[in-house]
Amino acid sequence: MAPEIRIRELELGTVIRKNPKKAGVMALFYPDAMHHTQVLLILRRSYAGVHSNQVAFPGGKEEKGDPSILATALRETHEEVGVKPEHVEVIRGMSEVYIPPSNFWVQPYVGLYKKEEPFILQKEEVAQLIEVPLRELMDDSYLTSQTLSTSYAKNIEVPAFELKGFTVWGATAMMLNEIRELIKQVV
Repeated sequence: MAPEIRIRELELGTVIRKNPKKAGVMALFYPDAMHHTQVLLILRRSYAGVHSNQVAFPGGKEEKGDPSILATALRETHEEVGVKPEHVEVIRGMSEVYIPPSNFWVQPYVGLYKKEEPFILQKEEVAQLIEVPLRELMDDSYLTSQTLSTSYAKNIEVPAFELKGFTVWGATAMMLNEIRELIKQVV
């Protein structure tokens, strides 16, 4: 699910020379009221930044007090959607993803949440929760591509997902696709 331009940049090794910042995100799986598995995405608020109004996993930038990047992902998930770190069963880390426009190395994690408490949005950063049924994520009919202009490339074709009325592309789409592939290996 990576655009060609991103694959070439990683192959050339230019990421290391840019001294990227670190971030952690959480792919949170939980049951809905009917006990069907959902994965949580968020819609970021509009702001004067490169990730304005984009779909993402809860998470964010590493802070000095964070003992690990996993702690960053758990702290940010708590801040953005109200899920307490002790209520997340972390399953595993996934492949790190480099995000060129903001110069971040993002470490995604997969976690389970029994949903003991409802989600609470951090309104300064999160515009909306996007609750995606796992069955939709696994269904190839939700795969698509779009031609986009981004802060680092004009009119590039990017692979994407169409989920719950939102186009999910870039790093989040790459992470979602890795999750799909991991699930396919065990099903």
